[in-house]
Amino acid sequence: MRAGYRWEGEPVTSDDSEQVTWRIGSYCDTNACVEVGYGTDEVRVRRARTDGPAVAFSHEEWTAFLRSAKAGEFDL
Repeated sequence: MRAGYRWEGEPVTSDDSEQVTWRIGSYCDTNACVEVGYGTDEVRVRRARTDGPAVAFSHEEWTAFLRSAKAGEFDL
């Protein structure tokens, strides 16, 4: 995967957020962070501390993203 690759996912609403366990980074003390929600069938990402819309990824897509990020493949 090349640096600069843009991840896209399926927008979802938070209507069924009770089925998702949301987590936020321990270093986040502002609203400039994201939360990650791990569900049975998908992983969701949304703006921290809101119940707003999220973007959904398959577990395989999320694992590939994390591996790429850890390998330094994204130019931030």
